Amino acid sequence: MPEKVKEDNKSPPVENGDNETSEVLPPPDWMIPLFLSSGSQAIFDCKTDEDVTADNPNKFIPKEKIFEDLKNRLAISDFHPVKDIIEEYDGDEILVVYTPDFRYGQNFFLCKTEEAKENYLNAANNELENDVEEVIPYEPRGLRTPRPWSSFGSEIEIEEEAIVESRPRKNFYLSRARANFGSPLNFTDRNVGDVKDGYIDCLPYDDKTFKVKKLEHDIGIQAVPVVNDNCSQTIWPKPRNANTQYIPRELPPEEIQNILQSKEFNKTIQEAIPRLELALQQNQIMNIFYDDYTGLSAAEGTIGNQSNTNFKEFQSFTDLQFSKDKHITCIDWHPTIKGIVAVSCAERLSYYERIEQFSRCLMTSSLVLIWSFADPIHPQLMLEAPDDIFCFKFNPSDPNLVAGGCINGQVVIWDITVHADRLQRRGYRAKRNTKKNRNTMNYLPGFDDQEHSEHAPIVKYCAVSSIEASHRAAITDLQWIPEQIEIGRQGVVIENKSQQCNQLITCSPDNSVLFWDTRSNKPTAKDKEDTSATAATLRFKYLDLNWKPILKVSLAKSEAMNELGPTRFSISPRHLRKSKSHQQNLQPTAAPSPQRLLSEYSSASFHSPSPTATGRVRPLTLDNVNSKFFIGTEDGRLVYIDWKMDKDPDTGKLTTSKPDYYLNAHDSYINVVQQSPFFDGIYLSVGPWHFAIWKEGITTGPLLVSSSSLKRLTYGHWSPTRPSVIFIGKVDGTIDVWDLLDRSHEPSLVQDISSASITCIYAHQLSSRQQLLAATDKEGTLRIMEVPWNLHHPSSNEKLTMESFLDREIKRLEYSVDRQKILHEEKRQREADKSKATATIHINQESDYEWEQKAQREYEEYLSEEKHFMEDLGIEVEDNE
Repeated sequence: MPEKVKEDNKSPPVENGDNETSEVLPPPDWMIPLFLSSGSQAIFDCKTDEDVTADNPNKFIPKEKIFEDLKNRLAISDFHPVKDIIEEYDGDEILVVYTPDFRYGQNFFLCKTEEAKENYLNAANNELENDVEEVIPYEPRGLRTPRPWSSFGSEIEIEEEAIVESRPRKNFYLSRARANFGSPLNFTDRNVGDVKDGYIDCLPYDDKTFKVKKLEHDIGIQAVPVVNDNCSQTIWPKPRNANTQYIPRELPPEEIQNILQSKEFNKTIQEAIPRLELALQQNQIMNIFYDDYTGLSAAEGTIGNQSNTNFKEFQSFTDLQFSKDKHITCIDWHPTIKGIVAVSCAERLSYYERIEQFSRCLMTSSLVLIWSFADPIHPQLMLEAPDDIFCFKFNPSDPNLVAGGCINGQVVIWDITVHADRLQRRGYRAKRNTKKNRNTMNYLPGFDDQEHSEHAPIVKYCAVSSIEASHRAAITDLQWIPEQIEIGRQGVVIENKSQQCNQLITCSPDNSVLFWDTRSNKPTAKDKEDTSATAATLRFKYLDLNWKPILKVSLAKSEAMNELGPTRFSISPRHLRKSKSHQQNLQPTAAPSPQRLLSEYSSASFHSPSPTATGRVRPLTLDNVNSKFFIGTEDGRLVYIDWKMDKDPDTGKLTTSKPDYYLNAHDSYINVVQQSPFFDGIYLSVGPWHFAIWKEGITTGPLLVSSSSLKRLTYGHWSPTRPSVIFIGKVDGTIDVWDLLDRSHEPSLVQDISSASITCIYAHQLSSRQQLLAATDKEGTLRIMEVPWNLHHPSSNEKLTMESFLDREIKRLEYSVDRQKILHEEKRQREADKSKATATIHINQESDYEWEQKAQREYEEYLSEEKHFMEDLGIEVEDNE
């Protein structure tokens, strides 16, 4: 493998540390130069002139020892530049060769492959056995002294051929109208002879035949102003006081009675009554004061209008310390304070990378950042968590409570009651109230005063669930149970008289959905009465590390499929509905008796909002409330299941009921399962390559499936104001807006939002005229986009149009199912007829044989008659004919 160095291919010599000249050769492909410092030489026992010398330059270093040095010293290691080569090396020991003359620019070089190592060692042994030509050192030639210049007349010829300017340069001034700046140019080809003066020659010399005469005219002008003398005189009015007084002119009572009883008056009234009734009816049917122009302008932003359909960036948030280069996992808007939005951040690490960097992840803070429109640079609050948060939600009835799900499966609760005033001051309204002071330096971002520039407080979590009772995998979705209902320990739906959200649901790919209650049966009276900051922090101290779920729903594993790992779920709004009979029972005039209440109570345990009260009355069980919901899984299935527990007839234990049905929605991980805010039983599911719309109760297929996308889909969200609009996030940083009433085969709008992958999107109606769309990416940036008018302002009948669209799709799906049944029946009938015909042919096979025999006999008779006829004519016929 070592190459013989020839004198013709030598590179220029360089000086080494001993002032001796040596050449630097280009390294061959089978090796790579490597510099080892004295520290690295001591680690790998390859000290120069001790462990390795010019006579014994080879050193075998174990591959495991190099990996250990890379793990300990990282980028400081001398083997870090060749890390990829070492990982791909097949052998266990790597050959490192010492080069004292720095022949290849470094003091060592290593062999890239095992084959190169063997070839080098074999070549070295051959060189020791045979006499190898010595490398002839490079000897630079001596410098030659230039001879004095002697002229032979060549410089004169060069000067004659040189171009010398014989006249001063001419300057040309080209002008153009200001209005034509930036206007597009349109160049065309034409014949020179078509137009007079079609071309212009720019001669390199003056044209003596061309001459322009300059005409001069002397004239004098003097301006004289025109003067006109006018005068005006007005009469001065003398001021004086004046007044007037009037009284209504009334008829005497006798004359009024005469008019009312006159025939002319009665006749006039009789003639006017029909017209008056017609006018009143018209006013009742149609508003004559309706402004048609206002209605016309409101209808301009409806379906099909393509003007002003792009998102406008309203605000952007990123924190250089806590959110930059992190993966934003979830978004949520504050329920009551406008202009407050929160995001959760997580490390961008895979499962194995997280294990390798466990110590660093343990020392890094896991935070939920709460931002305000008033300050896009500094977060207002930071909620500290024990591990990375994958989902979180504000409590709808008490926004000061925030619940979150960790990557380790635990559920966390924060109480931000102490900092509620800070968020209220920094809200959207507070920002608008300070517009009058925008001209001062204190109200610019980064130039706030001492009061406004304080660091955002870090709020520690109040309670965390028990590790043993929590999920076994990362929590992927979390939702608060609506404030009208509560869930008992057996999954029974009961009435929530406190009208406060106290329970929540979480799901995880560990094959379970857990129900949690934030109240305890035994809180202390001190915790209830104390309103200080300490009490707010210790509000849930009785739940910390002792919090366990009240109900667990496990997805059963069937024989045809593996375990179902839940990723998303959605609760139907019908959970909030009660039957008419139950609503009548809730009226004060028809309150049920205690005996009736006791008869209708569920055996499920109930957590009262005030657990310290004695003699509490359990609320009524809501039997007519739907307890079934959709769950999206890792393998792309939608599972429709009931959370109520069933009793096993064999063992008598309470177990999770079996799913009603499975839907093969997508081919992989389901990112979103969301209920439509306008229609009951209509759900949106987003998979990796397409999204689908489903109808609850229909198991034959989706109502609508989008076309497959070229880029992976990451998230989806219904529009909160338009029933037919869906926002879809993609991995290439774009957002697709689908208007199903405009077009259902392709998105109505595709706009680039970020260069990184979109992780979450959340539409929020800020006011009746403004809608915002929050979008996050994998780079840790939160962007607030303003939704255009035509994408958030619905038409007058859009809901009815969308409802008819969905009904039409349902009928189409039913027709498709019926048609498939008909085709299946026709196919079965054709197969039956075919089998019957085959049997008939088999039965008639013997008769066909007889027919062939009869035809053969008739043919032979014909041949014999033909032979006799030919013989009668005197024609000889051969026997073979």
